Amino acid sequence: MRLLIVEDEPDLLRALTRALREDGYAVDTAEDGDDARFKALECDYDAIVLDWMLPVMSGLEVLKALRAKKQTPVLMLTAKAAINHRIDGLNSGADDYLAKPFDINELRARIRALIRRSSGQARNQIVLGDVCVDTWSKTVTLSGQTVALTAREYALVEYLAVRRGKRVSRTELYEHLFDENEDSFSNLLDVRVSLVRKKLGADFIHTQRGQGYCIP
Repeated sequence: MRLLIVEDEPDLLRALTRALREDGYAVDTAEDGDDARFKALECDYDAIVLDWMLPVMSGLEVLKALRAKKQTPVLMLTAKAAINHRIDGLNSGADDYLAKPFDINELRARIRALIRRSSGQARNQIVLGDVCVDTWSKTVTLSGQTVALTAREYALVEYLAVRRGKRVSRTELYEHLFDENEDSFSNLLDVRVSLVRKKLGADFIHTQRGQGYCIP
């Protein structure tokens, strides 16, 4: 899953980026409203964490520009904790609101919930035969036994599991699993598909040659 984190406080931005990458997310960043608007409209993120108070243009302005084009889930992250500010943010299209200071684990939980709701998943667990994907703990079990996956391997499994039965193109997978700093022309995806098959079974991920991958 790919996130955009928009925050103009350098220390907080670094901390959020590090924490969310450790959770297996591909993370892009922006430090002002203009860059945030460009990236939000240019890329299809699974969720956006958007600060309200930003240089150049406010987070609220970014949100309004985004909502004119896309329905990407957005969590407003801001020091503006007054009720009228929360109402303004939600009325402008925010899906959730978290006031500073906040607990990083609450932010993680809210991001997971946003992504789960946007993909139509009511539960944390996705059962695929003998394989169970837990989107809360970010773990995968095979016949009841936990399988050791890297963060990126897990991200691949979760993305395909949420879209079970649907063909997902290589381009879409690159756009949602890797951030702006990684080479989309590399074999990163092929390597991860191969490693997941070794751990969960050769037939777990099907290749539709020239079109993409799917979990049947």
